[in-house]
Amino acid sequence: MFEARALSDRVEAVREAHAPDAQVLDCDRDFETLNPAVAEDLGLIVNALEPASYPAAWLPENAPTLLARYASSDLTIGMPGDGSVAWTCQTDPPIVLVKPRVEGSPDSFVDFLIAEALVQVDLEVPEHFIGFFEETYHDLDEAVALDPTDTYQIAAALYDGWVGLQTREVFADWHDDHPELADAWQDAGTRLEDRVAGLPRAVARGDTDFADATELACAAIKHAIELPAPFAALDTEAYLDHGPEYAIQWAEKTFDSLED
Repeated sequence: MFEARALSDRVEAVREAHAPDAQVLDCDRDFETLNPAVAEDLGLIVNALEPASYPAAWLPENAPTLLARYASSDLTIGMPGDGSVAWTCQTDPPIVLVKPRVEGSPDSFVDFLIAEALVQVDLEVPEHFIGFFEETYHDLDEAVALDPTDTYQIAAALYDGWVGLQTREVFADWHDDHPELADAWQDAGTRLEDRVAGLPRAVARGDTDFADATELACAAIKHAIELPAPFAALDTEAYLDHGPEYAIQWAEKTFDSLED
């Protein structure tokens, strides 16, 4: 199921600088959440398993089952929205998991995704949005007038955007030390620009729902490209400084305006 991945010199340099203890593993099958038995198999590779656990009271009664499982004491690795490369600090040392779905992507982009995960490990941020919102997830659930699945998607996106405000500062410094990674970061942002600029029209026409639009806009934050309203308010120092409180205020104002 897992095999140590050979890293390019540039990714190895990022690992050494940001998460020297982290292991980078290839997975032999795709996943959103690892089967519990498979997750336990990681215990054969790492020194220790330390499952994350959060109070059940932080979750609304209608929270998705996977979120409730993640908050419990069960070892839950990988969640919807993690993408092609996932990381976890529920192991000692931390691990970065590369899924088979990266096959066919340019090597430079895959290197960027792995390097990004290593930078995120170094930030020591929560592994999942529930560790970001904590008990205020109830407030976000009340602010977002959508079903639990869409609320989950928006929460994950908002957290991703907050992390992106931090990682892009690191990426911007790669032009000198790791130009190939910096080029991959910029290229990915360029590919998003037109889609992001057209989000308000796409939502207004019904071509894109609001949860998908939020996910795309927040994913673009790490690439430092200009966001349209109402997402531009998330690309701010205020969001970086105030985190979940700011995100909830943004959601309240945004959904109030959508209902007008």
